[in-house]
Amino acid sequence: MNDASPAGATDDIQRIVESARRLGVELDEEATTQWLAAIAAAQADDDVVLVDAESGTFGHKVSMLDFSPRDLERFRRIGAIVEVTGPEGVAESALALSGSAAQSKIQSFPGDCDYFQRLNIIAPTRDEACGILARLMREKVLATLSGDTYQFLEAKLGTYEFDCTAHGWSNHAGSPITWTAADIEAGRLEVEKADGSTAILLWDEVARDPGWCKLDWVVTDPARKQLSNASNVIDVTWEGPDGEIVPLDGYLDAYFQEVYLDADSVPVFAKVAKFVSDDALDEYVEKLEGEVRKYLTKHLNYGKAAKRMYNVFRLSGRHVDAAFVRELFDEPATILYQVWSLIVTLQNATQPGSGIPIDAVQAQADELILSVTRALEGDEETEIVAALLTLRRTLDGQEAGQERTDAVEAAQARVVNLINTFFRDRLVAVPTIKEYIDGMQAGYTAD
Repeated sequence: MNDASPAGATDDIQRIVESARRLGVELDEEATTQWLAAIAAAQADDDVVLVDAESGTFGHKVSMLDFSPRDLERFRRIGAIVEVTGPEGVAESALALSGSAAQSKIQSFPGDCDYFQRLNIIAPTRDEACGILARLMREKVLATLSGDTYQFLEAKLGTYEFDCTAHGWSNHAGSPITWTAADIEAGRLEVEKADGSTAILLWDEVARDPGWCKLDWVVTDPARKQLSNASNVIDVTWEGPDGEIVPLDGYLDAYFQEVYLDADSVPVFAKVAKFVSDDALDEYVEKLEGEVRKYLTKHLNYGKAAKRMYNVFRLSGRHVDAAFVRELFDEPATILYQVWSLIVTLQNATQPGSGIPIDAVQAQADELILSVTRALEGDEETEIVAALLTLRRTLDGQEAGQERTDAVEAAQARVVNLINTFFRDRLVAVPTIKEYIDGMQAGYTAD
């Protein structure tokens, strides 16, 4: 649904309001009209980046419309844990929020704390830049392995050149290499090839072709008794002596969904952003639509699909459709998306050797149960609460093993079924969105 004349847009808004009312979705017509006007103005402005002097944040103007600074200090505290830094004149950084954390104005119940970092390494050669990256990532991991408020989980660095098995998991050639804390400490990872032979992957060697770089922790906020998975996707660039900036993974990411946490990093961002492709917006939307298709077909999850559809709609001119999806994220039942995410966080926080106090994990489990009872009623509430109580009983110690894994999977399965029903029923009730979904699902057949 592309925005048309003012009169046409008013008619479209009225139809969306009526659809929302029919579905029991609270949609403020005046606020929606204001948002539509703001997003149209932002996209018409040649100056696409906005700096908020009061909060000290900045980002793409469309992204900034959805960001609230109310939890900014918390995000900055966690950011200090996840950000990879290095010596001045060697490593430059601009750290941002991404995902639901960057849309805190509209997503009342965000899932994980997702960060995105632009790490620009200044070095004489590409090989030296890769070596610096390997060292800085390793130093960050070893400095933040475990504490009262965080527990390191895993890293992604390098790409498998062959099919193999590592830590009991099958990996295909071309997929990112996952490293545990022990692997990183040792600087090596032993894998089994398809023919049964053993291969040794070295941290420093795979960094020469770093691929997708990512670090994961579970973190806790003692004051709120809240756990979160915190991830940092690192877009690493090399700046050579000639001033050219080259992405080490071959692709320089766009900046259409990030909210940067420190205005002092504007110069780093601006220097790197000059090298972003002129076709970056089209490429970004195309990538998002690939994820939408995945979550509407092969890995069915209408909640994840809705989050990505919102970004597709707001960046491709379907603003009225975006306004409707935007309102869904504020509905009480959407807390189930957060519950779904936090169930695995509970398991991550209780892995062997975790430094996070078990009472913090138990408190989070109790809060999840209360959240479900506030949002649901009837058989749905009973079913999910029962699953969460089973999971809660495994948290009396930190060595529950398979019992807890089974409880996590059972609870998640129940929650994701309700997430799918909630989002599917509301999305397909809007004709233009249903047409979009039907197009995404057309031609798909399960393997």
